[in-house]
Amino acid sequence: MHTHTRTLARRIVALLLMTGSALAAQTSGTPMPLSMSEAALRARSLSLPVLGSVARAAQIEARVNQRRADLLPQLTGLAEANSRTFNTATLGIDFPALPGQPPFFDRNGEVLGPVPTQDIRARVQQTIFDASAIARLRLARQQGVAGRAEVAQVGTTSATQAAIAYVRVLRAEAVYEARAADSTLANELLGIARETLRAGTGVALDVTRAESQLIGIRSQLIGARVERDKARLELRRAINVDLNQPLRLTDPLDGGEIDVPAENDALATADRLRPELVQIREQQQSAQLAVRAIRAERLPSVSAFADAGYIGKEPTNLLNTWTWALRVSVPVFEGGRREARQNEQGHVQQELESRRSDLLSQVSVDVRSSLLDAYAAREALGAARERLRLAEQEVAQARDRFTAGVSGNLDVTSALLGLSAARTQLIDALASRQLARISIARSQGAITSLR
Repeated sequence: MHTHTRTLARRIVALLLMTGSALAAQTSGTPMPLSMSEAALRARSLSLPVLGSVARAAQIEARVNQRRADLLPQLTGLAEANSRTFNTATLGIDFPALPGQPPFFDRNGEVLGPVPTQDIRARVQQTIFDASAIARLRLARQQGVAGRAEVAQVGTTSATQAAIAYVRVLRAEAVYEARAADSTLANELLGIARETLRAGTGVALDVTRAESQLIGIRSQLIGARVERDKARLELRRAINVDLNQPLRLTDPLDGGEIDVPAENDALATADRLRPELVQIREQQQSAQLAVRAIRAERLPSVSAFADAGYIGKEPTNLLNTWTWALRVSVPVFEGGRREARQNEQGHVQQELESRRSDLLSQVSVDVRSSLLDAYAAREALGAARERLRLAEQEVAQARDRFTAGVSGNLDVTSALLGLSAARTQLIDALASRQLARISIARSQGAITSLR
Protein backbone atom coordinates (compact mmCIF):
# COMPACT_ATOMS: atom_id res chain seq x y z
CA MET A 1 0.00 0.00 0.00
CA HIS A 2 1.37 3.44 -0.92
CA THR A 3 2.48 5.82 1.85
CA HIS A 4 -0.23 8.36 1.15
CA THR A 5 -2.88 5.71 0.84
CA ARG A 6 -1.86 4.56 4.31
CA THR A 7 -2.09 8.18 5.46
CA LEU A 8 -5.68 8.31 4.20
CA ALA A 9 -6.50 5.13 6.06
CA ARG A 10 -4.96 6.49 9.25
CA ARG A 11 -6.96 9.70 8.95
CA ILE A 12 -10.19 7.84 8.50
CA VAL A 13 -9.42 5.61 11.50
CA ALA A 14 -8.53 8.67 13.55
CA LEU A 15 -11.80 10.30 12.53
CA LEU A 16 -13.76 7.25 13.63
CA LEU A 17 -11.90 7.12 16.94
CA MET A 18 -12.36 10.82 17.61
CA THR A 19 -16.01 10.67 16.63
CA GLY A 20 -16.47 7.73 18.97
CA SER A 21 -14.79 9.68 21.77
CA ALA A 22 -17.08 12.63 21.10
CA LEU A 23 -20.16 10.42 21.26
CA ALA A 24 -18.95 8.89 24.48
CA ALA A 25 -18.43 12.34 25.95
CA GLN A 26 -21.90 13.33 24.84
CA THR A 27 -23.41 10.24 26.45
CA SER A 28 -21.65 10.99 29.72
CA GLY A 29 -22.54 14.70 29.47
CA THR A 30 -18.86 15.72 29.54
CA PRO A 31 -18.06 18.73 27.30
CA MET A 32 -15.10 18.33 24.99
CA PRO A 33 -12.40 20.95 25.74
CA LEU A 34 -11.29 22.78 22.62
CA SER A 35 -8.78 25.53 21.96
CA MET A 36 -8.59 27.56 18.77
CA SER A 37 -5.40 25.82 17.64
CA GLU A 38 -6.98 22.42 18.30
CA ALA A 39 -10.03 23.40 16.27
CA ALA A 40 -7.82 24.50 13.36
CA LEU A 41 -5.69 21.35 13.50
CA ARG A 42 -8.70 19.07 13.68
CA ALA A 43 -10.40 20.80 10.75
CA ARG A 44 -7.20 20.63 8.71
CA SER A 45 -6.97 16.85 9.15
CA LEU A 46 -10.49 15.55 9.72
CA SER A 47 -13.02 17.91 8.19
CA LEU A 48 -15.13 16.37 5.46
CA PRO A 49 -13.69 18.56 2.65
CA VAL A 50 -10.18 17.47 3.67
CA LEU A 51 -11.11 13.80 3.74
CA GLY A 52 -12.59 14.21 0.26
CA SER A 53 -9.38 15.82 -1.03
CA VAL A 54 -7.30 13.07 0.60
CA ALA A 55 -9.38 10.48 -1.25
CA ARG A 56 -8.81 12.35 -4.54
CA ALA A 57 -5.07 12.49 -3.85
CA ALA A 58 -5.06 8.75 -3.16
CA GLN A 59 -6.71 8.19 -6.54
CA ILE A 60 -3.93 10.17 -8.21
CA GLU A 61 -1.29 8.24 -6.29
CA ALA A 62 -2.78 4.98 -7.53
CA ARG A 63 -2.05 6.08 -11.10
CA VAL A 64 1.67 5.98 -10.35
CA ASN A 65 1.54 2.20 -10.05
CA GLN A 66 -0.47 2.06 -13.26
CA ARG A 67 2.22 4.00 -15.13
CA ARG A 68 4.98 1.93 -13.51
CA ALA A 69 3.30 -1.24 -14.80
CA ASP A 70 4.07 -0.08 -18.37
CA LEU A 71 7.78 -0.66 -17.63
CA LEU A 72 7.50 -3.97 -15.75
CA PRO A 73 7.36 -7.48 -17.25
CA GLN A 74 3.97 -8.66 -18.47
CA LEU A 75 3.50 -12.39 -17.93
CA THR A 76 0.46 -14.38 -19.09
CA GLY A 77 -0.38 -18.05 -19.05
CA LEU A 78 -2.53 -19.85 -21.62
CA ALA A 79 -4.18 -23.28 -21.56
CA GLU A 80 -6.38 -24.09 -24.51
CA ALA A 81 -8.22 -27.16 -25.76
CA ASN A 82 -9.99 -26.79 -29.09
CA SER A 83 -11.27 -28.76 -32.02
CA ARG A 84 -11.40 -27.41 -35.55
CA THR A 85 -12.50 -28.39 -39.02
CA PHE A 86 -10.74 -27.11 -42.14
CA ASN A 87 -11.94 -26.42 -45.67
CA THR A 88 -9.08 -27.53 -47.90
CA ALA A 89 -9.97 -24.89 -50.47
CA THR A 90 -8.90 -22.20 -47.97
CA LEU A 91 -5.43 -23.65 -47.31
CA GLY A 92 -3.93 -22.05 -50.37
CA ILE A 93 -1.87 -25.17 -51.19
CA ASP A 94 -2.40 -27.27 -54.31
CA PHE A 95 -0.88 -30.71 -53.90
CA PRO A 96 0.07 -32.17 -57.33
CA ALA A 97 -1.33 -35.62 -58.17
CA LEU A 98 0.46 -38.44 -59.97
CA PRO A 99 -0.48 -38.98 -63.60
CA GLY A 100 -3.73 -40.87 -63.82
CA GLN A 101 -4.43 -40.42 -60.12
CA PRO A 102 -7.20 -38.28 -58.61
CA PRO A 103 -6.12 -35.02 -56.90
CA PHE A 104 -4.99 -35.24 -53.28
CA PHE A 105 -7.80 -32.87 -52.23
CA ASP A 106 -11.04 -32.12 -53.97
CA ARG A 107 -10.37 -29.02 -56.06
CA ASN A 108 -13.72 -27.54 -54.94
CA GLY A 109 -12.73 -28.03 -51.31
CA GLU A 110 -13.55 -30.60 -48.72
CA VAL A 111 -13.92 -30.50 -44.95
CA LEU A 112 -11.23 -32.15 -42.86
CA GLY A 113 -11.42 -32.84 -39.18
CA PRO A 114 -12.37 -32.16 -36.59
CA VAL A 115 -8.71 -31.87 -35.48
CA PRO A 116 -8.31 -31.65 -31.67
CA THR A 117 -5.51 -29.46 -30.33
CA GLN A 118 -4.11 -29.07 -26.80
CA ASP A 119 -2.01 -25.94 -26.21
CA ILE A 120 -0.30 -24.94 -22.93
CA ARG A 121 2.14 -22.04 -22.97
CA ALA A 122 3.45 -18.95 -21.21
CA ARG A 123 4.12 -15.55 -22.69
CA VAL A 124 6.32 -12.78 -21.31
CA GLN A 125 6.91 -9.29 -22.61
CA GLN A 126 9.38 -6.77 -21.23
CA THR A 127 9.85 -3.17 -22.20
CA ILE A 128 13.56 -2.48 -22.61
CA PHE A 129 13.34 1.20 -23.43
CA ASP A 130 10.29 3.44 -23.80
CA ALA A 131 10.97 7.13 -23.25
CA SER A 132 7.26 7.92 -23.38
CA ALA A 133 6.41 5.40 -20.65
CA ILE A 134 9.21 6.78 -18.45
CA ALA A 135 7.96 10.32 -18.98
CA ARG A 136 4.38 9.27 -18.13
CA LEU A 137 5.62 7.70 -14.90
CA ARG A 138 7.39 10.93 -13.93
CA LEU A 139 4.26 12.88 -14.77
CA ALA A 140 2.12 10.60 -12.60
CA ARG A 141 4.51 11.09 -9.67
CA GLN A 142 4.41 14.86 -10.12
CA GLN A 143 0.63 14.81 -10.29
CA GLY A 144 0.67 12.94 -6.98
CA VAL A 145 2.73 15.78 -5.48
CA ALA A 146 0.22 18.29 -6.89
CA GLY A 147 -2.60 16.23 -5.37
CA ARG A 148 -0.97 16.44 -1.95
CA ALA A 149 -0.61 20.20 -2.42
CA GLU A 150 -4.37 20.35 -3.01
CA VAL A 151 -4.91 18.49 0.26
CA ALA A 152 -2.82 21.13 2.04
CA GLN A 153 -4.77 23.93 0.39
CA VAL A 154 -8.15 22.44 1.33
CA GLY A 155 -6.83 21.79 4.84
CA THR A 156 -5.79 25.42 5.24
CA THR A 157 -9.20 26.61 4.09
CA SER A 158 -10.95 24.25 6.51
CA ALA A 159 -8.66 25.28 9.37
CA THR A 160 -9.38 28.95 8.67
CA GLN A 161 -13.12 28.35 8.65
CA ALA A 162 -12.86 26.45 11.95
CA ALA A 163 -10.84 29.23 13.58
CA ILE A 164 -13.34 31.86 12.41
CA ALA A 165 -16.22 29.70 13.67
CA TYR A 166 -14.40 29.45 17.01
CA VAL A 167 -14.22 33.26 17.28
CA ARG A 168 -17.90 33.54 16.35
CA VAL A 169 -18.79 31.24 19.22
CA LEU A 170 -16.66 33.29 21.60
CA ARG A 171 -18.33 36.48 20.40
CA ALA A 172 -21.84 35.00 20.59
CA GLU A 173 -21.23 33.78 24.13
CA ALA A 174 -19.85 37.19 25.14
CA VAL A 175 -22.87 38.95 23.62
CA TYR A 176 -25.19 36.58 25.47
CA GLU A 177 -23.39 37.30 28.76
CA ALA A 178 -23.55 41.05 28.08
CA ARG A 179 -27.28 40.93 27.41
CA ALA A 180 -27.71 38.87 30.60
CA ALA A 181 -25.84 41.58 32.52
CA ASP A 182 -28.03 44.24 30.88
CA SER A 183 -31.10 42.27 31.91
CA THR A 184 -29.88 42.06 35.51
CA LEU A 185 -29.24 45.80 35.62
CA ALA A 186 -32.60 46.60 34.01
CA ASN A 187 -34.34 44.40 36.58
CA GLU A 188 -32.57 46.26 39.39
CA LEU A 189 -33.63 49.61 37.92
CA LEU A 190 -37.22 48.36 37.70
CA GLY A 191 -37.06 47.51 41.39
CA ILE A 192 -35.77 50.99 42.19
CA ALA A 193 -38.57 52.58 40.13
CA ARG A 194 -41.19 50.59 42.00
CA GLU A 195 -39.64 51.49 45.37
CA THR A 196 -39.59 55.19 44.58
CA LEU A 197 -43.21 54.98 43.38
CA ARG A 198 -44.27 53.36 46.67
CA ALA A 199 -42.30 55.98 48.59
CA GLY A 200 -44.10 58.76 46.75
CA THR A 201 -40.94 60.20 45.22
CA GLY A 202 -41.40 58.60 41.82
CA VAL A 203 -44.04 58.44 39.11
CA ALA A 204 -45.78 55.56 37.33
CA LEU A 205 -44.17 56.60 34.04
CA ASP A 206 -40.77 55.67 35.45
CA VAL A 207 -42.03 52.16 36.25
CA THR A 208 -43.50 51.80 32.75
CA ARG A 209 -40.24 52.87 31.17
CA ALA A 210 -38.26 50.43 33.31
CA GLU A 211 -40.62 47.59 32.44
CA SER A 212 -40.40 48.41 28.73
CA GLN A 213 -36.61 48.55 28.97
CA LEU A 214 -36.50 45.17 30.71
CA ILE A 215 -38.74 43.51 28.10
CA GLY A 216 -36.63 44.93 25.26
CA ILE A 217 -33.41 43.61 26.79
CA ARG A 218 -34.96 40.19 27.40
CA SER A 219 -35.88 40.06 23.69
CA GLN A 220 -32.26 40.82 22.86
CA LEU A 221 -31.20 38.07 25.29
CA ILE A 222 -33.36 35.55 23.42
CA GLY A 223 -31.82 36.57 20.11
CA ALA A 224 -28.31 36.35 21.58
CA ARG A 225 -29.02 32.84 22.88
CA VAL A 226 -30.19 31.72 19.43
CA GLU A 227 -27.10 33.20 17.76
CA ARG A 228 -24.88 31.49 20.33
CA ASP A 229 -26.47 28.09 19.68
CA LYS A 230 -26.20 28.56 15.90
CA ALA A 231 -22.53 29.52 16.20
CA ARG A 232 -21.86 26.38 18.23
CA LEU A 233 -23.53 24.26 15.54
CA GLU A 234 -21.34 25.82 12.86
CA LEU A 235 -18.22 25.14 14.92
CA ARG A 236 -19.16 21.50 15.43
CA ARG A 237 -19.72 21.12 11.70
CA ALA A 238 -16.41 22.84 10.90
CA ILE A 239 -14.39 20.45 13.09
CA ASN A 240 -16.54 17.44 12.11
CA VAL A 241 -17.91 16.29 15.45
CA ASP A 242 -21.41 15.17 16.33
CA LEU A 243 -23.77 18.15 16.26
CA ASN A 244 -25.00 17.26 19.75
CA GLN A 245 -21.49 17.13 21.22
CA PRO A 246 -21.06 19.67 24.07
CA LEU A 247 -17.97 21.86 23.67
CA ARG A 248 -15.98 23.83 26.22
CA LEU A 249 -13.95 26.55 24.58
CA THR A 250 -10.69 27.05 26.49
CA ASP A 251 -9.43 30.21 24.75
CA PRO A 252 -10.87 33.55 25.95
CA LEU A 253 -12.15 36.21 23.59
CA ASP A 254 -9.92 38.75 25.28
CA GLY A 255 -6.67 37.05 24.31
CA GLY A 256 -3.18 38.48 24.14
CA GLU A 257 -1.83 41.13 21.83
CA ILE A 258 -1.52 40.49 18.10
CA ASP A 259 1.96 39.56 16.93
CA VAL A 260 2.18 41.78 13.85
CA PRO A 261 5.13 40.80 11.61
CA ALA A 262 7.03 43.17 9.37
CA GLU A 263 5.47 43.44 5.93
CA ASN A 264 8.48 42.11 4.01
CA ASP A 265 8.83 39.16 6.38
CA ALA A 266 5.13 38.37 6.07
CA LEU A 267 5.30 38.50 2.26
CA ALA A 268 8.34 36.20 2.20
CA THR A 269 6.63 33.72 4.52
CA ALA A 270 3.49 33.78 2.39
CA ASP A 271 5.47 33.13 -0.79
CA ARG A 272 7.04 30.09 0.87
CA LEU A 273 4.06 28.64 2.75
CA ARG A 274 0.81 29.68 1.07
CA PRO A 275 -0.63 26.35 -0.11
CA GLU A 276 -2.27 27.97 -3.13
CA LEU A 277 1.14 29.08 -4.41
CA VAL A 278 2.66 25.69 -3.65
CA GLN A 279 -0.19 23.95 -5.47
CA ILE A 280 0.03 26.08 -8.61
CA ARG A 281 3.81 25.63 -8.75
CA GLU A 282 3.31 21.87 -8.65
CA GLN A 283 0.64 22.14 -11.35
CA GLN A 284 3.06 24.08 -13.54
CA GLN A 285 5.65 21.37 -13.04
CA SER A 286 3.05 18.76 -14.02
CA ALA A 287 2.22 20.69 -17.21
CA GLN A 288 5.90 20.80 -18.16
CA LEU A 289 6.29 17.06 -17.61
CA ALA A 290 3.15 16.45 -19.68
CA VAL A 291 4.79 18.27 -22.62
CA ARG A 292 7.94 16.17 -22.21
CA ALA A 293 5.87 12.99 -22.15
CA ILE A 294 4.19 13.94 -25.42
CA ARG A 295 7.53 14.76 -27.04
CA ALA A 296 8.94 11.43 -25.87
CA GLU A 297 6.27 9.62 -27.87
CA ARG A 298 8.25 10.47 -31.01
CA LEU A 299 11.19 8.33 -29.86
CA PRO A 300 11.57 4.64 -30.74
CA SER A 301 10.69 2.03 -28.10
CA VAL A 302 12.36 -1.33 -27.64
CA SER A 303 10.75 -4.41 -26.14
CA ALA A 304 11.40 -8.15 -25.94
CA PHE A 305 8.83 -10.90 -26.40
CA ALA A 306 9.01 -14.62 -25.65
CA ASP A 307 6.43 -17.38 -26.01
CA ALA A 308 7.04 -21.00 -24.98
CA GLY A 309 4.71 -23.96 -24.50
CA TYR A 310 3.51 -27.38 -25.56
CA ILE A 311 1.01 -28.19 -28.31
CA GLY A 312 -0.35 -31.39 -29.78
CA LYS A 313 -3.41 -33.49 -30.55
CA GLU A 314 -3.25 -35.54 -27.37
CA PRO A 315 -2.36 -34.41 -23.82
CA THR A 316 0.09 -37.31 -23.60
CA ASN A 317 1.87 -36.37 -26.82
CA LEU A 318 2.60 -32.63 -26.71
CA LEU A 319 5.55 -31.05 -28.49
CA ASN A 320 7.50 -28.03 -27.31
CA THR A 321 7.28 -24.88 -29.42
CA TRP A 322 8.70 -21.44 -28.74
CA THR A 323 8.97 -17.97 -30.21
CA TRP A 324 11.06 -14.99 -29.22
CA ALA A 325 11.43 -11.56 -30.71
CA LEU A 326 13.12 -8.23 -30.17
CA ARG A 327 10.87 -5.41 -31.32
CA VAL A 328 11.75 -1.87 -32.23
CA SER A 329 8.75 0.38 -32.69
CA VAL A 330 9.19 3.71 -34.46
CA PRO A 331 6.21 6.10 -34.60
CA VAL A 332 5.92 7.63 -38.05
CA PHE A 333 2.61 9.42 -38.43
CA GLU A 334 -0.50 9.49 -36.28
CA GLY A 335 -2.55 12.27 -37.86
CA GLY A 336 -1.05 15.22 -35.97
CA ARG A 337 -2.50 14.09 -32.66
CA ARG A 338 0.75 14.62 -30.75
CA GLU A 339 1.19 18.16 -32.03
CA ALA A 340 -2.38 19.02 -31.06
CA ARG A 341 -1.89 17.63 -27.55
CA GLN A 342 1.38 19.50 -27.18
CA ASN A 343 -0.33 22.70 -28.29
CA GLU A 344 -3.06 22.08 -25.71
CA GLN A 345 -0.50 21.70 -22.94
CA GLY A 346 1.14 24.94 -24.05
CA HIS A 347 -2.14 26.77 -23.48
CA VAL A 348 -2.47 25.01 -20.10
CA GLN A 349 0.93 26.42 -19.12
CA GLN A 350 -0.13 29.90 -20.19
CA GLU A 351 -3.28 29.64 -18.10
CA LEU A 352 -1.33 28.44 -15.06
CA GLU A 353 1.14 31.30 -15.41
CA SER A 354 -1.70 33.81 -15.55
CA ARG A 355 -3.29 32.25 -12.49
CA ARG A 356 0.04 32.30 -10.67
CA SER A 357 0.55 36.01 -11.41
CA ASP A 358 -2.97 36.78 -10.23
CA LEU A 359 -2.47 34.66 -7.12
CA LEU A 360 0.80 36.42 -6.27
CA SER A 361 -1.01 39.73 -6.46
CA GLN A 362 -3.87 38.39 -4.31
CA VAL A 363 -1.45 37.03 -1.70
CA SER A 364 0.24 40.43 -1.49
CA VAL A 365 -3.15 42.09 -1.02
CA ASP A 366 -4.12 39.51 1.62
CA VAL A 367 -0.94 40.09 3.62
CA ARG A 368 -1.16 43.89 3.50
CA SER A 369 -4.89 43.85 4.29
CA SER A 370 -4.37 41.56 7.28
CA LEU A 371 -1.71 43.92 8.67
CA LEU A 372 -4.03 46.90 8.22
CA ASP A 373 -6.80 44.97 9.99
CA ALA A 374 -4.44 44.23 12.87
CA TYR A 375 -3.47 47.89 13.33
CA ALA A 376 -7.10 49.00 13.06
CA ALA A 377 -8.26 46.32 15.54
CA ARG A 378 -5.65 47.44 18.04
CA GLU A 379 -6.81 51.08 17.87
CA ALA A 380 -10.52 50.15 17.86
CA LEU A 381 -10.05 48.01 20.96
CA GLY A 382 -8.56 50.91 22.89
CA ALA A 383 -11.44 53.19 21.86
CA ALA A 384 -14.05 50.54 22.77
CA ARG A 385 -12.57 50.07 26.24
CA GLU A 386 -12.60 53.78 26.87
CA ARG A 387 -16.20 54.04 25.69
CA LEU A 388 -17.24 51.19 27.99
CA ARG A 389 -15.58 52.91 30.94
CA LEU A 390 -17.47 56.13 30.24
CA ALA A 391 -20.76 54.27 29.67
CA GLU A 392 -20.43 52.48 33.02
CA GLN A 393 -19.66 55.79 34.68
CA GLU A 394 -22.70 57.40 33.03
CA VAL A 395 -25.00 54.58 34.21
CA ALA A 396 -23.68 54.85 37.77
CA GLN A 397 -24.22 58.63 37.84
CA ALA A 398 -27.71 58.43 36.32
CA ARG A 399 -28.64 55.65 38.72
CA ASP A 400 -27.50 57.69 41.73
CA ARG A 401 -29.53 60.70 40.57
CA PHE A 402 -32.60 58.53 40.01
CA THR A 403 -32.25 56.82 43.39
CA ALA A 404 -31.91 60.19 45.07
CA GLY A 405 -35.08 61.39 43.35
CA VAL A 406 -33.24 64.23 41.61
CA SER A 407 -34.35 63.04 38.14
CA GLY A 408 -36.56 60.47 36.46
CA ASN A 409 -35.34 57.27 34.96
CA LEU A 410 -35.22 58.61 31.43
CA ASP A 411 -31.55 59.43 31.92
CA VAL A 412 -30.99 55.95 33.36
CA THR A 413 -32.73 54.32 30.40
CA SER A 414 -30.62 56.33 27.96
CA ALA A 415 -27.45 55.48 29.88
CA LEU A 416 -28.36 51.79 29.94
CA LEU A 417 -28.83 51.79 26.16
CA GLY A 418 -25.41 53.41 25.82
CA LEU A 419 -23.87 50.80 28.13
CA SER A 420 -25.39 47.97 26.13
CA ALA A 421 -24.02 49.44 22.89
CA ALA A 422 -20.60 49.97 24.50
CA ARG A 423 -20.48 46.36 25.67
CA THR A 424 -21.35 45.15 22.18
CA GLN A 425 -18.74 47.45 20.65
CA LEU A 426 -16.07 46.07 22.98
CA ILE A 427 -17.07 42.51 22.14
CA ASP A 428 -16.90 43.31 18.43
CA ALA A 429 -13.48 44.91 18.88
CA LEU A 430 -12.17 41.86 20.73
CA ALA A 431 -13.60 39.58 18.03
CA SER A 432 -12.03 41.77 15.34
CA ARG A 433 -8.66 41.42 17.04
CA GLN A 434 -8.98 37.63 17.05
CA LEU A 435 -10.08 37.66 13.41
CA ALA A 436 -7.09 39.85 12.59
CA ARG A 437 -4.82 37.21 14.18
CA ILE A 438 -6.46 34.58 12.02
CA SER A 439 -6.18 36.79 8.94
CA ILE A 440 -2.44 37.33 9.45
CA ALA A 441 -1.83 33.62 9.93
CA ARG A 442 -4.02 32.72 6.95
CA SER A 443 -2.38 35.28 4.65
CA GLN A 444 1.03 33.76 5.43
CA GLY A 445 -0.16 30.14 5.08
CA ALA A 446 0.46 29.45 8.78
CA ILE A 447 -3.09 29.13 10.09
CA THR A 448 -2.32 25.97 12.08
CA SER A 449 0.41 27.77 14.02
CA LEU A 450 -2.18 29.81 15.96
CA ARG A 451 -1.69 29.61 19.69
